[in-house]
Formats: sequence, structure tokens, C-alpha cells
Amino acid sequence: QVQLVESGGGLVQPGGSLRLSCAASGSVSSIYSMGWYRQAPDKQRDLVASITRGGSTNYADSVKGRFTISRDNAKNTVYLQMYSLNAEDTAVYFCNAYARGSHYAPPTDYWGQGTQVTVSS
Repeated sequence: QVQLVESGGGLVQPGGSLRLSCAASGSVSSIYSMGWYRQAPDKQRDLVASITRGGSTNYADSVKGRFTISRDNAKNTVYLQMYSLNAEDTAVYFCNAYARGSHYAPPTDYWGQGTQVTVSS
């Protein structure tokens, strides 16, 4: 089993920045892609950004140029640096990893418990 633990959320003023971190632990055999999703109240969970093991990235149009995703494969950790935050970025941010829990297990999606990001003055 793979556990994902997020940190770094909180309250920030419009125009401010935050950095989210997510560390994978447990029975981790291989982690393929990692990413961040977010869910605002009464909205569906949407992709924010993802990154492959090789470093290829993908961003939602709404965050391009403002957010940067990165990962440290040695630490099984993914980061999301967020700049120029606005009220529309307010949501619960979930870490995702597509990984094998063991050598013989098929890869599957794992999720963190989420961290709240609130952008407000």
C-alpha cells in the first residue's frame, strides 16, 4: 500500500504564493506519474498539474504560467509551487500518484487526504 501525505496548504492573500509538498511512503515499488488535483465546493475534482517520472509536465490552462510542478524521485516527493494566487484557486488540493504498491501489483491511482488552500484578503 502507498500512502501520500500532503503539506503546505493554508490561507494566503490574493497575489500571494504557496508551495505544496506530497511525500509517498509505504510499500512503494514504482511511482510513474504524480500530480495535483483540486476540488472546490460543489465542483468536480480537476487536474491541476502532473509530472511523469522522466519530468514531462502537464498543466491545466487556468494555472499555466503561475504554477510549477516538480518532483524528487529519490524522495518520492512531488511539489507544487503556486504564484499569483487568486480566489478561483481556493480549493482542497489532492496529491495523486500512479504507482505499484509492490513488484507484482498492477499500477493504480493513490490519493492523499487533501490540503486546503484558501485565497482571501
